Amino acid sequence: MTTVLDEATIPTDDGRTLYGRWFEPVGRPRGVVVVAPAMATDAAYYRHLASWLRDQQLAVLLFDYRGYGWSGSGALADVDADAMRWMLDARDAAAYAIERADGLPVTWIGHSLGGQALGVVPHERLAGAVLVASGTGTWRYNVASLRWRAPLLWKVIAPVAIAVSGYFPGKRLGVLGDVPPHVMRQWGRWCMQRDYLWSEFPDLVTAYEEVTTPTVSLSFVDDELLAERSFRDLADRLPNAVVEFLRVSPADHDLRAVGHHGFFRKDKAALWESLLLPRLATLPS
Repeated sequence: MTTVLDEATIPTDDGRTLYGRWFEPVGRPRGVVVVAPAMATDAAYYRHLASWLRDQQLAVLLFDYRGYGWSGSGALADVDADAMRWMLDARDAAAYAIERADGLPVTWIGHSLGGQALGVVPHERLAGAVLVASGTGTWRYNVASLRWRAPLLWKVIAPVAIAVSGYFPGKRLGVLGDVPPHVMRQWGRWCMQRDYLWSEFPDLVTAYEEVTTPTVSLSFVDDELLAERSFRDLADRLPNAVVEFLRVSPADHDLRAVGHHGFFRKDKAALWESLLLPRLATLPS
């Protein structure tokens, strides 16, 4: 199928502009999907999934948070956004997609941080949400092999690396990826708290409790960052939403590994067919 690919220019509440890409099928779409990136992950990483969904007659919006990927134009050290501002960027991208959808059902696919933003985005206008590898980031709910190292990262390694480089040089360090300084600092504060972002923004407890969007929490047993209780902790923050909790073993799908990022790689299309497509909101064929 021929791809119709448009640049997306997304306005934000503070006058900035985010940039992304629309993957449009030929003919009338059956629905719209918005993919919200994980921390330290360019929107372009999700292009294979977007192309595949387009071939299922779905329109897809990919977008980057300000200062990053398509929405970046300078040095990461100069990005003034923090982690909450990125979540508000997700809110503005969702609102933009919903308006452009022109009445089509919209599904939010949030990867890690993108899934955590569900309580901030206009969820009441979403037909569904799929949270992929998305839990609360508190260090207590990291996998056992990382749990004892997390305080060292947040209290020592990250502050020193930011002081030296002006941003968090995760690619060079082999830890996560590159992250703007204020994003990394605030994210680290959240991760060191049992209540994660709600420790800094207690007013958002009610916002997440108000979510009634049908939601899927999709995680994999070989996730190298987050333990199962992390994913359940985020699902528990949505007490008024019907949450389908899918805990998947790669071996059950004849795969060696999936992990925290692997679901979106091109060679995992069989998982998109079996686990994702049936859970997207679409018009009848």
